[in-house]
Amino acid sequence: MRYVVVFQVVVGHSDDPDSQDAIAEVLQECRSSLGSLVPQAGILFTAIDFDHALILQRIQEAFPGIELIGSTTNGEISSILEFQQDSLTLMLFATDEVEIRAGIGRNASKNPTLAAQQAISQALDKSTSAPQLCLTFPDSLTSNGVLILEGLKQSLGVHIPIIGGMAADDYTFDKTYQFFQSEVLSDSIPVLLFSGNLLFSHGVASGWTPISQRSRVTKVKGNVVYEIDGQRALDFYQHYLGEEQFAANYAIHALAVFQDQDHFYMRAPNGYDQESGSVTFFSDIPEQAIVQITDATRDHILSASEASLKNAIANYPGVEPTAALLISCAARRRILGTFAKQEYQLVKTHLPEALLCCGFYAYGEIAPLVSKGETQFHNKTFVTLLMGTK
Repeated sequence: MRYVVVFQVVVGHSDDPDSQDAIAEVLQECRSSLGSLVPQAGILFTAIDFDHALILQRIQEAFPGIELIGSTTNGEISSILEFQQDSLTLMLFATDEVEIRAGIGRNASKNPTLAAQQAISQALDKSTSAPQLCLTFPDSLTSNGVLILEGLKQSLGVHIPIIGGMAADDYTFDKTYQFFQSEVLSDSIPVLLFSGNLLFSHGVASGWTPISQRSRVTKVKGNVVYEIDGQRALDFYQHYLGEEQFAANYAIHALAVFQDQDHFYMRAPNGYDQESGSVTFFSDIPEQAIVQITDATRDHILSASEASLKNAIANYPGVEPTAALLISCAARRRILGTFAKQEYQLVKTHLPEALLCCGFYAYGEIAPLVSKGETQFHNKTFVTLLMGTK
């Protein structure tokens, strides 16, 4: 009688600074947990300074043909070493019940929609059933995350949840890398499509609280907002915060952009122009969007990781998940400083002890705001994905 591998997930994590030793340690951990099982797919998150080509080569030698994607980070998370900097972590999936296929879109800066379509098309061509879930970790510096997401939604349909985060490079904003099979890439969109007997849920929380009246964006070009409620965006901000408070702390006061009456995603400001009165954000904001200025405390930012997990647990359709994918924002880590490690520690208190986790700090997060809702692009947000089978 053939043994059916329902959904076995393993994680390896090493903080050894030497690439050869680090991947050797990670593969040893994974093999020990897998036993005789052969993984079908994997996700790799690493710090920017590793020899990524060597690491991918070692993974392919260990598991030939594995459907592998991943990216560089601004910090790594796992159930083995918790929060780390300058480490690498690998999550592997061994399963007969769930089909997992990888795809890659290249030259995202030239045409993000086309690159997203190429990634989805490549993964679909290898799939034998319709996708239920998409994971993605695109380049954050060469292209527009909102446009990449729109391309993925056009290819998949808005009803397929997309979970992920934008590749990072430890706040140098120089160059990020994406991983696909044995390739180290930039300007690309790697995806994993899951289909078959998969159960999953997700949660999203930021910790930022609206403090201004709800207003409407009345003039915007991409990620540069010129007017809110018909007045200069800079004047709108300074009306609520004062000139000195805004100048000193504008980065903390993100805009809540409302998807509907009750749910909003975050847009983080990264500059302003006195002459034009515009405020620039890390990501695009739609014209006519309803927005509010927000504020946050360190405690509220930390507790959002807990809220994100509780939301995912409440929505999980099965008895108990097998694994968790955690994606937090690099801006959250920067604001939290030495307290960043507490994000995972808060999550851990609500997880079954044996549940395996893997994740990273990203330059933008991707997830639906609510279960069965349309996927949105986020800033300053903590995303939890739980996975398992019936």
